[in-house]
Amino acid sequence: MNRDADDNEMDGGGYDADDWTRLRAFTGAVATLDDVQAGQAVFALGDTTAPRPIDMPLPQPVIWWDDDGEQAAVAVQAEVHETAEGETMEVLGLVLPDGGGAVALLEDVDLVDDTDPTWRELVANAIEDADEDDD
Repeated sequence: MNRDADDNEMDGGGYDADDWTRLRAFTGAVATLDDVQAGQAVFALGDTTAPRPIDMPLPQPVIWWDDDGEQAAVAVQAEVHETAEGETMEVLGLVLPDGGGAVALLEDVDLVDDTDPTWRELVANAIEDADEDDD
């Protein structure tokens, strides 16, 4: 597991398009419920078999396609799990610009870099929306 030696908890705060790299990733192991409760991982799946981490660079900016359309996020956790039916799921733990967490399938995101204009605009819009909600 790759955890910051100075602070073992994931950063619960939000980010903007220029400071997302400070988010800490959960890599090198499959997360447990204890990891999630300690704030070190976004998710832990229990009803699957053959779990293993996905070898990919993390944290990773993504555009997540959910029911509400596209959202900016940063993937901080990536695991492969198999269902009881033998289906393979590639699952990502995401941190949203407001600091919230989400779980998504890899097939539901586009991997981008932080210069992607759509990602940057989605981050800015999410921050503006959060600021308006605070008023």
